[in-house]
Amino acid sequence: MASESDSRKLVVAGLLVRGDKILISQRTPEQTMPLKWEFPGGKIEPGETPEVALVRELAEELGVTVEVGRVYEVLAHSYPDFELLMLVYPCRILGSSEPQCREVADLAWVQASEMRQYDILEADAPLVTRLIEDGTAGLGFAQDNRVLTL
Repeated sequence: MASESDSRKLVVAGLLVRGDKILISQRTPEQTMPLKWEFPGGKIEPGETPEVALVRELAEELGVTVEVGRVYEVLAHSYPDFELLMLVYPCRILGSSEPQCREVADLAWVQASEMRQYDILEADAPLVTRLIEDGTAGLGFAQDNRVLTL
C-alpha cells in the first residue's frame, strides 16, 4: 500500500506566452496518462523550491532557460491513484532559444480558445478555463515580478 505522501504530488507548471498563444506539451507514450496535453513542468524534487524545480524541468523537457514570475494559479485535482497540487507560474524564455521536444512527444503554441480541441489533462482543465476567460494579458512580467533567473 502506498504511503500518504506517495499519494500526494506537488508539481509545477509554466505558462510560456508568445503573443496571444501559450505553449502546451504532449506527454510521451511511455508516461502515465500517455499522449495527453499539459502545461510543461513537473515534480518538485527534495530540497528544491518550486521556482528552481520549474527552471530545471523546462530545461530538461524543452531545452530552454526561463525567468519565473509569481504564482499565477494553484490547482488541486484528485486522480484515482493520487492527489495533485499544482503551482502555476508565468515564465519567460531567456535568450534566443526555442522550445524543443527533449522529453515530450510534441509541442504546440495555441490560443487559449483553441485549447479545448486538445486532449488536456484533467488537472489542467480549470487553468484552460481561466485562460479562456482572462486571456494572456495578466501573464506579463513587471519589474517587481521577477523571482528567479538561472
